[in-house]
Amino acid sequence: MTFDVADTKVVYEGWGRFMIASIRLPDGQVIRREIEDHGAAVAVLAYDEERRVALMISQFRPAVYLVSGEQAVLEIIAGGIEDDEAQEVCARREAMEEGGLRLGRLERIIDAWPMPGISTERMAIYLATYTADDRVGPGGGLDEEHEGITVIEMPLAEIAALADRGALTDLKSYAAVQALRLKRPDLFT
Repeated sequence: MTFDVADTKVVYEGWGRFMIASIRLPDGQVIRREIEDHGAAVAVLAYDEERRVALMISQFRPAVYLVSGEQAVLEIIAGGIEDDEAQEVCARREAMEEGGLRLGRLERIIDAWPMPGISTERMAIYLATYTADDRVGPGGGLDEEHEGITVIEMPLAEIAALADRGALTDLKSYAAVQALRLKRPDLFT
């Protein structure tokens, strides 16, 4: 069984691109599918082993608000990879911009497709250590990006409790927290 993208047409281009793809099915029939494209991304769960806390962010997400009315989503640090930037460089840049945080050791846990049914985005998810001395800036994102980020340092046990009761609703954050729980359960007691 072979599928093929016979053609794509860009119908909108801005921060991201929206395309219509013509898909040739194995039986020769051609169907249309929408594809959103805004590039690759990196996400990082930054945690302090000694104090057993993680640095999270909270920010307004228009799509979430439109559907649920929620004013903010609790998330791990994340952002788009710029030009030919390496994943690790992006993770460190985003940690400084969003969290005012200098990261220690980075450990990649997965390169994942967050929304494979519609988006070309591939996201590298990392775990990274930090210490209290690594909180070197205010964070909150870049002024020109108008992200409205609030930086929150939370106990890992509290984040795990949010995940357990279904209240950590950002999927990349949920995956990263569960990965850390599997690798380092001692940090959550």
